[in-house]
Amino acid sequence: MDASAIVEPARSRAGHDAICRLCGRQLVHSFADLGMSPLCESFIAPHNADKMEPYYPLHAFVCDNCFLVQLNQYVAPESIFGEYAYFSSYSTSWLAHAKAYCHAIAVRLDLGPQSLVVELASNDGYLLRNFPALGVPVLGIEPAANVAAIGLAMGIPTRIDFFGVRLAKQLVAEGMSADLIVGNNVLAQVPDLNDFVAGMKLLLKPQGTITLEFPHLERLMDENQFDTIYHEHFSYFSLTTIRFMAARHDLAVTDVEELATHGGSLRVYLGHAEAGQPVGPAVARLIAREEARGLRDVATYARFAEKVRRTKRNLLAFLIDAKNRGRRICGYGAPGKGNTLLNYCGIGPDFLDFTVDRNPYKHGRLTPGMRIPIRPVDALLAARPDYVLILPWNLKAEIVEQMRAIAGWGGVFVVPIPELALIDPKEPLP
Repeated sequence: MDASAIVEPARSRAGHDAICRLCGRQLVHSFADLGMSPLCESFIAPHNADKMEPYYPLHAFVCDNCFLVQLNQYVAPESIFGEYAYFSSYSTSWLAHAKAYCHAIAVRLDLGPQSLVVELASNDGYLLRNFPALGVPVLGIEPAANVAAIGLAMGIPTRIDFFGVRLAKQLVAEGMSADLIVGNNVLAQVPDLNDFVAGMKLLLKPQGTITLEFPHLERLMDENQFDTIYHEHFSYFSLTTIRFMAARHDLAVTDVEELATHGGSLRVYLGHAEAGQPVGPAVARLIAREEARGLRDVATYARFAEKVRRTKRNLLAFLIDAKNRGRRICGYGAPGKGNTLLNYCGIGPDFLDFTVDRNPYKHGRLTPGMRIPIRPVDALLAARPDYVLILPWNLKAEIVEQMRAIAGWGGVFVVPIPELALIDPKEPLP
C-alpha cells in the first residue's frame, strides 16, 4: 500500500484523544475490540502471497452524546474504494430487493421523465438499471472505477468520484437537482459524515426525498453481528443517531422501515426540515423502542463485548473438535464480514481448506490476513467437505437452496452468527 494512503490515527489504541466524527465529543467508551486486522476487502493476489500486508486496530467505540458507534479512520477512502472487490449483482436476493424498491418508490414519489434519481455508491448499476424501464432518468455516483465501468457499459450515467459538498456543488452548477437520493449501505463507509450529509442537503430538491439503507445497530447488538465491524465501515447507526445527524443539517426523518437485508436493516426517509413533510408513526415507535432497549445508555453498549468473545470460543471449539475427528471443512463466500470473523478467531487454512465465491474477481486470490484460497463454487462440489462454513450468514437461505447438493455426501452447513448452528440440507429451513 502507498504510504500516502495511511491516515494518522486520531487516538491511541486505548481510545484517548479521539473525537466523534459526527458531533465532536471525545470518545472514551469501548464497544468491541476485535484486535488487529487487515482491510477486509483487500484480497491477496497469488504473486503477493509472501508479502506483508498492513494490520490496523479493529476497535469500535461509542459516543456518549449522539451514540454513534464508530472506528477510527486509519486508511484514506481512496485506497479502499479506488478498486473494490464487492459487486452487488452477484447476490440474487439483493437484486430482487433493489428491483422491488425501485418500483415501490417510483409509485410512492410519483417519479417520471421529469424526475432525477441519484444513487450514491451506485456500484455496478444493480439498482439504477431498474429505473429506465420506468421512464425515470438516473445518475450514479461511484468512486470505484472497476465496478462503475460495469454500470457505464449498461448505459447507466455514472460519475466516478466521491460524494460530498464539493461534488454536490458541481452537480448543482451543472443544473442538476434530485427528486430522490438513494444511499444503500454507503453511509457506514463515509469517514466525513457531516460533509456527506451536507452534500445531500445541497443536491436535494425542496420537496425531494432521501432514502438511506444501513444495518440497524439494534439488530447488530441483539444478534451478535460483530463480524459486520470492519475498517471499510467507519460507523454503525441506530435511528436515534440518524435523527441526530439529520437535525444537524436541517433535514428531518419522515419515515422508517425495518428490513430483513444484511441481518436486519433500516430504510430511513429524509426530507428538508423546512419542507414540513408529514412524519410517519413508525418513527416515534422505533425511537421509543430503541430507548427502551437502552440505546441511549452507554452501559448497554459495554455489555456487547462478552457476547463477542463467547461466540469466538464456541466457534473455535467446534472447529477444533471437527478437525480432531478428521473432518474436512470448507467455506462458502468471501465477504468482508467473513474476513473479520476469520481474522478475529484466527481461522486459517489449518481449519478451512478453501472457500468459494460466486464473484470471479476473487477467484484465485487469498483472503486478507488468513490467506485462505478462494475458488469457484464448483470446487465445493468436487471437494465434498463434511462441513461448509457459511461466511455471508445473512444470505444463508439463498446459499442453502443453491447448494443442497451437499446433502448427497452427507455434508452439513455451519452458520457462525448469531450463535453457532448446524443446518442439515436435507431438512427445510426453519
